[in-house]
Amino acid sequence: QVQLVESGGGLVQPGGSLRLSCAASGSIFSIAIMAWYRQPPGTERSLVASITNGGGTSYADSLKGRFTISRDNAKNTIYLQMNSLKPEDTAVYYCYADVLISSTYSLRRFWGQGTLVTVSS
Repeated sequence: QVQLVESGGGLVQPGGSLRLSCAASGSIFSIAIMAWYRQPPGTERSLVASITNGGGTSYADSLKGRFTISRDNAKNTIYLQMNSLKPEDTAVYYCYADVLISSTYSLRRFWGQGTLVTVSS
């Protein structure tokens, strides 16, 4: 019904930057909240940042000031600008969306497949 496709991950040196993108497509009437989560090796998945369709944002306290989430509602796409990257930012980054399905008007949660970000020299 709905697909979330992330892109932009890869290998970056400490102190570098990356920009992740997540595009939603399918039977979408509207998307209330979109978010980025991450899961470092051997740990649980945790929230990085979220954004509402009105542009309201929320961040994990430890990432404020380095990461910025943004959204293009017309394209059903969110972005995560990551600056001053550290080795501990290494993780699989997942896109998340609360989607109102156009055919049923039901609210469902969707996840992307994840994109790997590796911060290493």
